Amino acid sequence: MKREHMMEAVAATIEAGLQSGVKGIANWWQEVNASPAWQENIFLGLAIAYAVIGLVALIQLIRIELRVPEYGWTTQKVFHLLNFIVNGVRAVVFCFRENVQALSPEVLQHILLDLPGLLFFTTYTLLVLFWAEIYYQARSLPTDGLRPAFLITNAAIYVLQACIWVCLWWSPSSVVLSAAKIFFAVVSLVAAFGFLLYGGRLFLMLRRFPIESKGRRKKLREVGFVTAICFTCFTIRSIMMTFSVFYKGADLDVLYHPILNAIYYMLVEIIPSALVLYILRKLPPKRPGQYHPIR
Repeated sequence: MKREHMMEAVAATIEAGLQSGVKGIANWWQEVNASPAWQENIFLGLAIAYAVIGLVALIQLIRIELRVPEYGWTTQKVFHLLNFIVNGVRAVVFCFRENVQALSPEVLQHILLDLPGLLFFTTYTLLVLFWAEIYYQARSLPTDGLRPAFLITNAAIYVLQACIWVCLWWSPSSVVLSAAKIFFAVVSLVAAFGFLLYGGRLFLMLRRFPIESKGRRKKLREVGFVTAICFTCFTIRSIMMTFSVFYKGADLDVLYHPILNAIYYMLVEIIPSALVLYILRKLPPKRPGQYHPIR
């Protein structure tokens, strides 16, 4: 009996400690969310992180241009340019977050906060296009329809998003705002599926490649890591956007949720961008015969 009482006492102590800890974390979370100083510091930290990544992308773009200027705007160069634009816009928005929140009409806030997300989608689906072209060429399949499909898909997404912005300007309501979030969640899910499909196909094709070499192993790791990173970040974005539709406490892009914003943007943009830029840091070879850009 004594042993049973002792176990019950220990269990009760642990439960009380957990409840106290959870309550303490919840109180701290609320205090941070309500603190203008914390809001300013967190958003400034996000702005600095984006600025650093944007600067890295710009430096890499300049290095590639200096190394192979004769090839014009290759997929690799466009990818780094878009990375610079996305991160640069995000840095400016987070640096002046309070001013952005005060813009009127309200649709201007949505444009400044949503447009970098769309550009992020275009930037990383460019990798999907690049891999799809490599896969189709390796299989001796026609690639003529891939680039038009990429352009049409992106154009359709931007047009639909513009229609949503017009609806928000004309008649701002919770229904339209929810529709905007669901649309963004679907777009992110499409990107995740694209990485899984073509990144997975290219990865399996490289694994089956008969010639074992250092270059093959490196390319295999590169495709595998980038596929996993991008699939994960777009899936998280899709889940978070969907969740925020049904739970007001998960609202993103608002001043009073700085911690949630920090976690969200670190997981879906900052960390993935930093990792992908690091993985794809290799410069193209100088000798003309070794570099074959896909145009």
